[in-house]
Amino acid sequence: MIMFRLLFAVFLLFPASAHAEKLKLVASFSILGDMAQLVGGDDVDVKTLVGPDGDAHVYEPSPADAKTIVSANLVIVNGLGFEGWMERLIASSGYAGPVVVASHGIEPLAFSGEGLTQDPHAWQSLANGRIYVANIRDALIAADGEHADKYRANAAHYLKQIDALDRWVKNEIATVPAGKRKVITSHDAFQYFARRYGVQFIAPLGVSTESEASAADIARLIDQIRAGKVRAVFMENITDARLIRQLESDGGAYVGGTLYSDALSSAGGPAATYLAMFRHNVIQLVEGMEYN
Repeated sequence: MIMFRLLFAVFLLFPASAHAEKLKLVASFSILGDMAQLVGGDDVDVKTLVGPDGDAHVYEPSPADAKTIVSANLVIVNGLGFEGWMERLIASSGYAGPVVVASHGIEPLAFSGEGLTQDPHAWQSLANGRIYVANIRDALIAADGEHADKYRANAAHYLKQIDALDRWVKNEIATVPAGKRKVITSHDAFQYFARRYGVQFIAPLGVSTESEASAADIARLIDQIRAGKVRAVFMENITDARLIRQLESDGGAYVGGTLYSDALSSAGGPAATYLAMFRHNVIQLVEGMEYN
């Protein structure tokens, strides 16, 4: 009886839940971090290497990043060449655990330039976003089967939200006449959006923000704007705004709001989650395309 009382007292002081460690996840950039958190819920601890408004194309990992990775139970990356630095970082950290490629199973779009043959921005289609979520769900279940039911339920709820948003996006884009569905953006991050939702994107930069637009590229865009073919121009949260401002001043473009392409906004911003990012971008695009 005395032993039972001692054990009961220990349980009250140190309940099992207090010692249950969360699954430690490391996501390469903010969009994946948001997805992983929603699928994992309260049972995961998510750390993101490239945070809000960060540019994963030109990111330079730090020694602290290597320490973060080596202590993880699971690492989540985009793949398709998006994080050119990630393989080296994982190798140098000594991490030997599982790595899930969130874009696995997606039909990649071709791209030529910047050393890439595939466009890595697959999350810019909500149909692909479903695949990302499913891959993350399956990886969490494989790493932590004890909470498999929770991960399945969280993912199912999330997928319903994605499906509803996808329908909304199609309806919103449909309000713009087909001939007006053209925009200029600062780098080529919206091919998947274009294919899914029927909007033409023209970008003076390549798929990577490391490239710079040539004088000929800028002159060609200014000619298009002046000819009235495309007036809606958007800057992105990860790129230098000077190019867009030049198109505005020299070409008479209508500069719309900021689009979020490769990174979410900070917590207080308009695109703090993947779903909020999509909704924000569509609202900005629809308003801007009306000026064409």
